[in-house]
Formats: sequence, structure tokens, C-alpha cells
Amino acid sequence: MEEILSYFPLHIKNDLAKFDLRLLEEIRIRNMQPIFLKIGQDELQTNCIVGTEEILQILQKICDNSIHTYQSQICNGYITIKGGHRIGITGNIVVKDGQVINISHIYSLNFRIARQIIGCSNSILQYVLDTKNNTIYNTIIVSPPGRGKTTVLRDLVRRLSDGIQEYSFKGINIGVVDERGEIAAMYRGMPQNNIGKRTDVLDNVSKAIGMKMLIRSMNPKVIVADEIGTKEDVEAIKYAVCSGVKGIFTAHGFGASDIIKNPILSELYKTNMIERILCIGENRNVYLEYEKEERKIG
Repeated sequence: MEEILSYFPLHIKNDLAKFDLRLLEEIRIRNMQPIFLKIGQDELQTNCIVGTEEILQILQKICDNSIHTYQSQICNGYITIKGGHRIGITGNIVVKDGQVINISHIYSLNFRIARQIIGCSNSILQYVLDTKNNTIYNTIIVSPPGRGKTTVLRDLVRRLSDGIQEYSFKGINIGVVDERGEIAAMYRGMPQNNIGKRTDVLDNVSKAIGMKMLIRSMNPKVIVADEIGTKEDVEAIKYAVCSGVKGIFTAHGFGASDIIKNPILSELYKTNMIERILCIGENRNVYLEYEKEERKIG
């Protein structure tokens, strides 16, 4: 947690340190508003009011005093830092020729704390594993933001890569497209999270490009990507499946019906590319909602 607090001016750091931050999930900072903390399921308000200059000071620290170097990430609305933590950014959007070229007059920052929870995917292995063929079912994990999709996905990658003795499952080669750096949290060529010994990672690249690159270069048995949603993502997944590669992905939604009704992601359902859809409930339990064989929503 010290690495997160180091981005803040001393008086803010001291104020945040008054709280028990062991279960901290978010730090929300808004201009001339109190800082809010999400700790577990609770939202706590601090006594610290942050102004424009302090927000810019924090942003400068996040960007290693070179905001220009991080311009492309800023234009995407977030910056990923060492450890896989992601800082969301809002403000005045500057658009040119239909493309975001800058965010000025920064209004708010949202620190989303990445945590590796070893074993959190254990309960869903029974739905994902095809033990007969020592592979997996093509799977999408669905939930709204903040319920732990990426955390579950990360642990699932680790287990599949290392092998799962209780299921007599041998470890398999996995290719991860870590577009935002939240799965492996690569730092100077080394993953900061335990993602298994048979896992190869491409980070800082779009999912559509990265999936094709990994398939062509690393011959993975399984391809993994977080938060799919574009036509390009879907085409890359179809390319992977037609190449004999299995896939595990996450997507935003409340249930399988949101995937099936989605004008883009529904293509994976209609073409039988997806075999399992798992959903994360409000209490963060994961359950199977769709199986290809039964062709129904549970």
C-alpha cells in the first residue's frame, strides 16, 4: 500500500494512513470535494479536500514528472502503474478528427487497487475445465465493474498455466493480451503478479492485435483477454477459435442475456464460438449461466 500512498502529498498521505487500508479497493479524488475510500463493501469519506493544484501534482507523480510520456494512456482515460493498479481520469475532453487527443482541466482521479487473491478462481474450475481433453471451454466471465472479473481471470490464468493436481489437469501454454497492464502487471519485462510458469504476455497493445500476434508467434493453447467489446475483438476471437485456440475473456454486463443481446458480442453466441458464460453476482459468487450444449440461459 505504501507504493500507492507515495503518489500523494504528505498531508493527504497522512490523512489516508489513519484508515485501515488492508482491504482498500478504490481512492476517489474529485476537485474541491472530500476523498472517498472504498474499503471492502464500505464507502468512507475522509476529511481531506483536494484542489486543482494537488490533483495535478498527483498526476505528475503518477507520470514520473513527464505527462507527455503518458499521453496515449491519458487519452484512453486511465493510467496503469507498477503493480497493475489503474488510475481513471476525467476532465475536459479534447477531440480532433474524431479522436481524443488530450484530457485537460482534470476534475477527478480514481485509484483502482489491483489485488492478487490466490485461489479465488477455485470455485469456477469445474465450469471452465474440459478435463477429458486437458483443455478449457471457450468462456466469458461477465459482471459490472468492481466485482472482481480481472482478479478471478488472473488467478484462473495462474492455475491453468501451472496445472491443477486435483483435476489431473496438466499445465498448458497460455497467451495473455494485457492491454491495460492489469492482469500480469508487467514492469521492466517482469510480471508483478503470479500468472503461472507457462504464460506469455503482451502488454500495452490492443486486444485485437495482441491476440493475433500471440497465436502466430507463441502457439498458445489458450488465449486470454480482459474486457472485450469491440468488433475487432470479436474478429480476433473468431480467428483464434478457428485456429484451434481456446479462449477465456471478460466483459461488462449483469448476466448472459447482456452478452446475447449485445450488438457486437452476440456474434460470438450466434456463431457458437462461446461455450460457457459465467457471471459474478453482487456478493461476488461466480455461477454458470449459459452452456453451449443446452443452448439456454439459466
